[in-house]
Amino acid sequence: MSQNRFIDDSKTRDIILDSIADGVFTVDMNWNITSFNRAAERITGVLRDEAIGQRCKDVLKADVCGKNCILKKTMQTGKSIINKTVYIVNATGLRLPVSISTSLLRDKKGRVVGAVETFRDLSIEDKLRKKITQRYSFEDIISKNHKMHQLFDILPDVAISNSTVLLEGESGTGKELFAKAIHNLSGRKNKPFVAVNCAALPDTLLESELFGYRAGAFTDAKKDKVGRFQLAVKGTLFLDEIGDISSSMQIRLLRVLQEKTFEPLGATESVKNEARIIAATNQNLLALVKKGIFREDLYYRINVVKLELPPLRERLEDVPLLVARFIEQFNAATQRNIRGVSGDAMSVLASYSYPGNIRELENIIERAFILCKSNIIGLNHLPDFLNSLSKDNSRGSTPSSLKDAEAKFLLQALNSNNWNRLETARQLGIHKTTLYRKMRTLGIKSPLSSTTATC
Repeated sequence: MSQNRFIDDSKTRDIILDSIADGVFTVDMNWNITSFNRAAERITGVLRDEAIGQRCKDVLKADVCGKNCILKKTMQTGKSIINKTVYIVNATGLRLPVSISTSLLRDKKGRVVGAVETFRDLSIEDKLRKKITQRYSFEDIISKNHKMHQLFDILPDVAISNSTVLLEGESGTGKELFAKAIHNLSGRKNKPFVAVNCAALPDTLLESELFGYRAGAFTDAKKDKVGRFQLAVKGTLFLDEIGDISSSMQIRLLRVLQEKTFEPLGATESVKNEARIIAATNQNLLALVKKGIFREDLYYRINVVKLELPPLRERLEDVPLLVARFIEQFNAATQRNIRGVSGDAMSVLASYSYPGNIRELENIIERAFILCKSNIIGLNHLPDFLNSLSKDNSRGSTPSSLKDAEAKFLLQALNSNNWNRLETARQLGIHKTTLYRKMRTLGIKSPLSSTTATC
């Protein structure tokens, strides 16, 4: 009688497990699978009868099996693990991302008799995320902003030329990423990419760093040193913060661009320059020219192709994409499993002005990784000044202030698109009629006349 009851209980258990959408299996104290539901069959491609009795590592073939076994950690510590992303290999050899959770399995007397693991197939989410990333990414740069996409469109043509490029943009806007993208898209991609921060070195060191020197050129010059121009031969030399170099260094650089040659310190013969130059600055070089700080002739030598990078405050629609990218990078670097950012935290992140641009956002997410003990970054993991911003918003969260915030956001989007409402709607991911309705509701009127406003 007791045996029949056991069979009935087992059948009931299987019926319950089969009704669950996530894969579920249990193991005994020897890691042998004792139950395996239908969802587990579907995800792994392994039939229940084949799985039961086998060791779990032989069925799931996860990248954490062995030293980093999640079930083993639960068995050793007694602590459940929730939503850990790992990769398994299914019966056809396909590598699948899954989110797993584990817990101890106890009998009626409370004794540990094994463990249970649930796992959810993330392959659809993973494909969708990759599709979105591919849609909005170019090389290592990610954006859905229309100004950035205009730059993406011309970047291949800029890359295949050998012309000098000037990148202008505030600190932290990703100028070096653009320089690397130009290099990687060019015929020089298999040659060196050499970067120099011109503002970080005093004039004498910068000169030897760029051009190198010969042994005996000065007291401590015991042997020849190769400069960055020679290191970047047939490749790309990235001169960051070129607006900070001295007038004497400007003259030397101008000669290199004009003559296509340079002399290492102490050398008697010129060396041919075979590096392509990409210069960058966080200053307005033309304004420096007008003030007499930057040479006009050098400005026009490096300003063959100028790309102006917008600050993050003008492309706030990119904040969720950038946050997702940084979370992915920090998860890989720290072996963490943070899944995302809470809604209220993202609301604050998407409304901040970022004087430090993308670099500041990256630092904010890195700090949150240090403080976050769960798998979701919340408001309490953000810096105090952002928490203060959130509290200020919540104190004034009346219907009128919410309308003001929405109106401000729409005005910013419209201005960034030169009041092209169709482009604005596309940027925001809404239908144009929805945008028109919101504009009417919020009392937003185009500064252009009805005859010149762009639909």
